[in-house]
Amino acid sequence: MNLSIKGLAITAAIIWSLAMLLVGLANFVFPDYGIHFLEVIGSIYPGYRPGTGVSSVIIGSIYGALDAGIGGAIFAWLYNWIVK
Repeated sequence: MNLSIKGLAITAAIIWSLAMLLVGLANFVFPDYGIHFLEVIGSIYPGYRPGTGVSSVIIGSIYGALDAGIGGAIFAWLYNWIVK
């Protein structure tokens, strides 16, 4: 059984970007919520600074979608290659 590279890439991108978006927005409502997670994400993705505004959350979500999409595609490709 092979994994769909495109399907896994899109799924991973959606899940990770939504997770980053929801945690970032929840941090605006509850300032202590997810702060360590957001600081780690801020150290990985350039241009993302936790707690600086909605535009920063959107930038982080876009970075997350690209990162997870590429990671999901690599994972599916590697899985398909190993299974053969």
